[in-house]
Amino acid sequence: MPGFEWFGDAERKEVNEVLYSGVLMRYGFDGMRNGHWKAKEMEKAIETKMNVKHAQLLSSGTAAVTTALAVAGVGAGDEVIMPTFTFVASFESVLAVGAIPVLVDIDETLTLSPEAVKNAITPKTKAIMPVHMCGSMADLDALKSICDDNNLLLVEDACQAFGGSYKGTALGAFGDIGCYSFDYVKTITCGEGGAVVTNNSDYAIKADGYQDHGHDHIGNDRGAETHPYLGFNYRISEMNAAVGIAQMNRLDDIIFVQKKNKTVLKDALSTIEGISFRVLPDPDGDNYSFLSFFLPTEELARKAHKALADFGTDGNFYWFDNNWHYYKKWDHLHNLDGVSPISKQVVDGMPNYKGKEFPASDAIISRTISTLIKLNWTEEEVKDRANKMVEAIKSVL
Repeated sequence: MPGFEWFGDAERKEVNEVLYSGVLMRYGFDGMRNGHWKAKEMEKAIETKMNVKHAQLLSSGTAAVTTALAVAGVGAGDEVIMPTFTFVASFESVLAVGAIPVLVDIDETLTLSPEAVKNAITPKTKAIMPVHMCGSMADLDALKSICDDNNLLLVEDACQAFGGSYKGTALGAFGDIGCYSFDYVKTITCGEGGAVVTNNSDYAIKADGYQDHGHDHIGNDRGAETHPYLGFNYRISEMNAAVGIAQMNRLDDIIFVQKKNKTVLKDALSTIEGISFRVLPDPDGDNYSFLSFFLPTEELARKAHKALADFGTDGNFYWFDNNWHYYKKWDHLHNLDGVSPISKQVVDGMPNYKGKEFPASDAIISRTISTLIKLNWTEEEVKDRANKMVEAIKSVL
């Protein structure tokens, strides 16, 4: 993690095929393409790899989450339960469809606490949206059971966990609909891109149209296609999809190397008394892109984070102070600071987040450090990093 570390001749070959044809758009211009349909090819590769019936490529992970919610029928005034620890795109997508993000606590999976989810359900709740942060999964059995008991949708934001799984099912493919991101710092990259996956044919047809201004894509004349419903321009380009095809071919090797490097670091840190690790509901389904661990207190976590930098190890994240990934710094959400007027349904339905606290989440995230697992470390560099991390953390304990 991330996929941009491995970029070379395979990606250039795929992109050059698009450049030589001159057709950069995924639709139309059939005679000029020389048989190249990169977006369709990548969608098929995702369907095969994730063992899912339908994949729809989009321009970003944010577009993917927005599209997933829309085609599943989430809209004006509906409540979507989501975690306090995620990326801002998760709640942006909820707001984009006119729905209301309802933040709830996480547990030591660093994802949704099932008990917190149960306590947040109201008559307006339409969907539960776990976010598989930092490459590892939520307790999907528990969340699926809650959805079944309350007739709710399970929408998986797997944008940070592509290639991970839960009890043999690909993350993103377990719920009603799921989403991936392929931006520049994800497990594989298209530069910019995303995907929706589902086994629901109705959702798939709607996603196909929704991301392309509502086109039905029936027939061979794009200008003659009808528009059964409203849509937007969330299309991916052939250039981005071309990069993604080559990256898809690297996925197994990426996961293998991440697992190897993460195992070295985790084994080393396991020798430190006082350190504990993120709970993984299915350890075999990890995509191994981060190693997340807990210090005994917030004070020690802060000191350890500084010591890790002082000892020369980069890529260590202390999420409690992060602007993008933890609720504390989401003032634009708390205050509903939009560049245009926000709908009355959202304004009236939004919980009052000003000054709202989530002590259970704070107690976890304030003690959490996540280390990014890189692909290009040599074996010697991984061992050296492990030794420095142990030395740094021991210096503050």
